[in-house]
Amino acid sequence: MTYSIAQAAERSGLSIDTLRYYERIGLVDPPARDSGGRRTYSDDDLSWLVFLTRLRTTGMPIRMMREYAQLRHRGAATAGRRKQMLFEHRASVRERIAELQSCLDVLEYKIAHYEQIEHTFVEGITA
Repeated sequence: MTYSIAQAAERSGLSIDTLRYYERIGLVDPPARDSGGRRTYSDDDLSWLVFLTRLRTTGMPIRMMREYAQLRHRGAATAGRRKQMLFEHRASVRERIAELQSCLDVLEYKIAHYEQIEHTFVEGITA
């Protein structure tokens, strides 16, 4: 199946401008064009776009994404390096998750504290 740039943007969660930017910097191969010269994206293109979206959401810098994309173009011979990049990125994602969990714990504590204050205040009014 093929998708227009608007459909690819919607399905990937990226904006049309971001799709064009990713193409311009080499993260995405130039897509096929229809008879009117409009970009068309395949299911494989969409899978790659979704993967890029996940990498970006997890905080991978564009420069690393570009390196990964360049390695991908070289084929199976670079699978080990790509895997190593993902291992390293996974470690940083896990660190970030731990940091966020610590922040969430503080928020939970403060919310519980304010709920206790509110409960004590309401009891004082109704007593």
